[in-house]
Amino acid sequence: MNIASFLALVALPAFAQHPQPFAKADANAGRALVERDCVECHARRFADASTIYTRADRRVQSPSQLLAQVQWCNTELKSGYFPEDEENVAAFLNERYYKFK
Repeated sequence: MNIASFLALVALPAFAQHPQPFAKADANAGRALVERDCVECHARRFADASTIYTRADRRVQSPSQLLAQVQWCNTELKSGYFPEDEENVAAFLNERYYKFK
């Protein structure tokens, strides 16, 4: 075994210990909430509601900021989401638009 192979084997467990953001969340459940609650509000600001997630000057730059934004929207809109609902929404948005790892 050469040194590169050895280092790859040693590093593999380190990568496995870093789960994807929102790994325990249900993105499909989040999708339903986004479609029900988010699209209408975002469409008032943008003709295409998804533009808020894909614009060049978007505020959200990390998984923690994404979850914080979902939490803020939940509070402002009085959606009544539980913390797991907020994570589900963040998981869907990350999977669909943000692609944070």
